[in-house]
Amino acid sequence: MKFPRVQTVLTVIAAVIPLALLAILLFLGSYAWPAIRFNGLGFLFKLTWNLGNLYANPVTVAGQVVPRGAQYGILVFIAGTLLSSAIALLLAVPLSIGIAVFLTEAVGGTLRELLSFVVELLAGVPSVVYGLWGYAVLIPLVAHQIGPFLRSALGFLPVFAGSVGSGYGLLTAGLVLALMVVPIIASTLRDALLHVPIPLKEGAYALGATHHEVVREVMLPAVRSNLVAASILGLGRALGETMAVLMVSGGALNYLPHNIYSPVTTMAAFILSQLDSALTDPTGMAVRSLAEIAVVLFLISLLVNLVARLLIWQTERRSRVAHG
Repeated sequence: MKFPRVQTVLTVIAAVIPLALLAILLFLGSYAWPAIRFNGLGFLFKLTWNLGNLYANPVTVAGQVVPRGAQYGILVFIAGTLLSSAIALLLAVPLSIGIAVFLTEAVGGTLRELLSFVVELLAGVPSVVYGLWGYAVLIPLVAHQIGPFLRSALGFLPVFAGSVGSGYGLLTAGLVLALMVVPIIASTLRDALLHVPIPLKEGAYALGATHHEVVREVMLPAVRSNLVAASILGLGRALGETMAVLMVSGGALNYLPHNIYSPVTTMAAFILSQLDSALTDPTGMAVRSLAEIAVVLFLISLLVNLVARLLIWQTERRSRVAHG
């Protein structure tokens, strides 16, 4: 007799998260609406972010009161966000796979538990600590060792050619993000590998497969959907990271990166760095435009997660078909 009440309570609890996300999106959308009307689609494709003349009398454009000469374009920040996150995943996914396989197949017992604890501990380190490490260690390393090496070895590719600069930039941001993403992917994949059915592995060994072949042909395909899900979790962390990226990215403004060493700014880092300046706008349009950036970032994250769910669904469907 009490089951319907329990089910109702659980349903309400389960609905809290999607309702909270919807409420956040509605608030951001309503707050940013004047900026959306003023900026139009050009907001996504313009390079220039200019608060305008904050000391002159405001003007009315498209029905909105804005500072004279104000322009708000975020193509630079979209590029910085997507490129730094892509570099992070390109570096983090292979490394995470290696760590997860090592923890499940190469060590066991107390050593596995200890190393797994260290990996999970890295996921809890505050982002500002990663940023400070990147500033003190990684920036000089990129400027004097990593950057020159990549330019000499891969300089025939335009993305690796050109000036290495001071070490602040896209490569450094990608490296810091990769370090932050690795624990998330590696710990999730490790748990999945530990739950691969033993008969599946023993059958492969019985057919004469080597340990390497079992890992490559049996275990990793069995956790493919888990790898996709873990990678998307890591990508979500990279897309939304603020403080660490702000400390090492170079803070580029109105400037598209021309190689992997170029300074960049991500959307999340730009919102944080420009909030104080935006608050000096007497019309409030600058702050509302920052809210519009938050809406775009929210929608990008949502799109990435929808694509991930589609990939996971397709992978699981193929697996079911393959196993009859």
